[in-house]
Amino acid sequence: MMFNRCLTIAVLAAAVAMLGSADAGAAEKKPAPAAVEKTNSLPDPVARVNGVAIPAADLQKALNAFSKSPSAAQVPPGKEKEVQQFLLNQMLGGELMYQVAKATPVKDLDKKIDDAVTKLKARFKTNDEYLQGLKEQGLSEKDLRELIRRNVIIENHIEQVIVPKQVVTDAEVKEFYDKNPETFTQPEQVRASHILITLDAKATDADKKKAKEKIEDLLKQVKAGADFAKLAQENSGCPSSKQGGDLGYFGKGQMVKPFEETAFAMKPGDVSGVVETQFGYHIIKLTEKKAAAKIAFDEVKAKIADSLKRKKVTEAINATLEDAKKKAKIEVFLK
Repeated sequence: MMFNRCLTIAVLAAAVAMLGSADAGAAEKKPAPAAVEKTNSLPDPVARVNGVAIPAADLQKALNAFSKSPSAAQVPPGKEKEVQQFLLNQMLGGELMYQVAKATPVKDLDKKIDDAVTKLKARFKTNDEYLQGLKEQGLSEKDLRELIRRNVIIENHIEQVIVPKQVVTDAEVKEFYDKNPETFTQPEQVRASHILITLDAKATDADKKKAKEKIEDLLKQVKAGADFAKLAQENSGCPSSKQGGDLGYFGKGQMVKPFEETAFAMKPGDVSGVVETQFGYHIIKLTEKKAAAKIAFDEVKAKIADSLKRKKVTEAINATLEDAKKKAKIEVFLK
C-alpha cells in the first residue's frame, strides 16, 4: 500500500505533473497569470527551514508550473499573493518532512529513482520531447532526479515508520459500518434490455415519421412473440445491440428521465410501448428488479478498513508535520 503524498516541495507536485501532460507545450504559449511573479522581484531565499534555504528560483519554478495548470484560471484577481504563499507553505512542509524522513534508511534508493525517471520518460514519445518538457519547466535532469530522490525518501519514511503504527481494529470497522447505514445501502436497481431506433438532433419530420413507423413495427413483432434479443441485435442503434440490447443493472439517475420512469414502473418480463427520448425511440424489456437493500458487512469490511487506515495515515502525517513545525526554526522572507 503506497501512500503518495504531495509533501515534497511544490515544484515536484506541479512541475513533474506538467511534464507528463500532453498539453504542456500548448500551455507554455498562454499568457502567464499575475501569480507568476518574476524571480528577481522575490526575496532570495524566500524562506529558511532550520537553516536550509528555500531559493527564490525554486518558488519561481513552482509558480511557473502552477501557471500551466487548470487551477491557475480559477485564481480571482488580487489573490496572486495568496497563491505564492500557498505554494511556499507546500515547500516548507515538504522541506520539513524531508528533514524528518532522511533519517530513515532507504533500500535501493538509486534504483527507485531510476525507475521513477523511466516511468516519467515513458510518457513521452521521444527523448527529445522529454528533454523539451524538462526545459519548459526550468528543470535539468539533475534537478528532476533530486526532486524524485526527496520524494522517495519521504514516501519511504511514511511506509516504514508511519504506516505500520496506524492500526485499524475490527471493532472500529464494524462501528463505522453501523454508524453509516446510508453509505452501505444498495439503492433499488433494475436490469433491462432495449431496442433503439436512433434519431439525429437535426432529424426532419420525415425522418421522425420513418423511425416511428420502424419502432412500431418492431413492437408488433415483439408482441407477436419474436425474439427480443435477436431484434435488438439486428435493428438497435445502441452499442448494447451486441448483447441483445442488455443494459445490465442500473439505478435511478443513470438513464434519461423518460427511459428511467418507464423502466422502474415495469415488472420483470414486461415490455413497454414506444418510449421517446433525445436519443430516439425505444422499446424496453424489463428483465429483473432488485429492491433497495443493505450491503452485507463482509462485502465491504476490507474497503472500510483500507479507508480508515488511509485516514489515520493522513492524520499521522499531519501530526508529524505539526510536531516538526513546533521544533523547527522557520524564517519566511516572502511578503
